[in-house]
Amino acid sequence: MIKIACIGIAVQDRLYYVEKLPHGGGKYVAQDYKEIGGGPAATAAVAIARLGAQVDFIGRLGDDAAGKTLLSELESSGVNTSLTKVFSQARSSQSAVLVDQQGERIIINHPSPDLPDDPDWMKQIDFSQYDLVLADVRWHQGAEYAFTQARAADVPTLLDADITPQNILPLIQLADHAAFSEPGLIKATGENDVTKALTQADRMTPGTVYVTRGKSGCFWLQQQALQHQPGFKVKVVDTTGAGDVFHGALALAIAEKQPLAQAVRFANTVAALKCTQPGGRAGIPDRHQTDAFLSLCV
Repeated sequence: MIKIACIGIAVQDRLYYVEKLPHGGGKYVAQDYKEIGGGPAATAAVAIARLGAQVDFIGRLGDDAAGKTLLSELESSGVNTSLTKVFSQARSSQSAVLVDQQGERIIINHPSPDLPDDPDWMKQIDFSQYDLVLADVRWHQGAEYAFTQARAADVPTLLDADITPQNILPLIQLADHAAFSEPGLIKATGENDVTKALTQADRMTPGTVYVTRGKSGCFWLQQQALQHQPGFKVKVVDTTGAGDVFHGALALAIAEKQPLAQAVRFANTVAALKCTQPGGRAGIPDRHQTDAFLSLCV
């Protein structure tokens, strides 16, 4: 069975469903409210598990109530958390998420200042056991260590290259596959034109570069030629976690050695189906649901 490691953050998401996203100060009433686990690497891990592969989440949590809830939720989703480090008397990361009636959202993240960045404790992990290593950019030191170990073991790597205050160039250079969000690509390259930005990103790494653009789908470069897989039309309820789910599905497809066009189409499908239900994880399909949807999209 395919086995994947996901390195990065887990976050307790508090989702507030509103009629319209606010554009200024004031008081607003939420029509619904949910609490659910989030975080790029953690949600990617849930997607991978739901799609039928083995997956380890390797990250940092506090021993607070949020951390305990996050661990329990990951484990109940089939994610192995035995390699996650829990720090005593530390707070876990949290986010407030506003979601409007079209499924668009605003995320306000508070990364915990209590969780040490030093990845020295990861030395106990044998990265040669994995078919692929995925990392987000929210724990830079952990991602860099994991990618370095994976490269030494000849294990392919996938970077979830979202926007972050840090310079992610060292991670891009280590990645066999760097899948950017559009804001992440613009920040990394300083170029607003997607085609030009992808070309610049391609020069940063010997790996393959991609960019996701919501309902417009995914663009990537293959042998310097621009490729495009359109997004699938679905009834969008909530886009929270769609990018994270895309990265998890893409990681699995690459580990399965699917051709790139097929891998991106597979990842687009999983992300689109996720958007049909509220929350960052509730709508993630299993493999049967994914394959059934794809069979109708000939």
